[in-house]
Amino acid sequence: MTRIYDMHHASLLVADTDRALGFYRDLLGLELDDGRPDLGFPGAWLQVGGRQIHLLELPNPDPVVGRPAHGGRDRHTALLVDDLDGLAGRLAGAGFAYTLSRSGRRALFCRDPDGNALEFIEAPGAPGG
Repeated sequence: MTRIYDMHHASLLVADTDRALGFYRDLLGLELDDGRPDLGFPGAWLQVGGRQIHLLELPNPDPVVGRPAHGGRDRHTALLVDDLDGLAGRLAGAGFAYTLSRSGRRALFCRDPDGNALEFIEAPGAPGG
């Protein structure tokens, strides 16, 4: 049987790539990967450690309203951070609401400008932490 041993990327639907880059690249600090080929629709690839987030500017078949306020009760992408308090301050300063994890670990949930839920988990031993 083939063994699945790692993850390469997660894809997120966005309505406007430039607006999404304002969140993922400019606010969160993710590095843009210039290697994205022309796929026939706008989007961007971002580096997250040795993995990627692919932003796809395509029509969203899912409703973005009526989703749970707490992203932990919705499908979400989880990312490791070295300074949760610093991230919380940047999110709040930019007008992005967040909720704390209900698991007891140091983590928070927020939504990007397109309603995609994200979890940020503090990992003090992370590179740069």
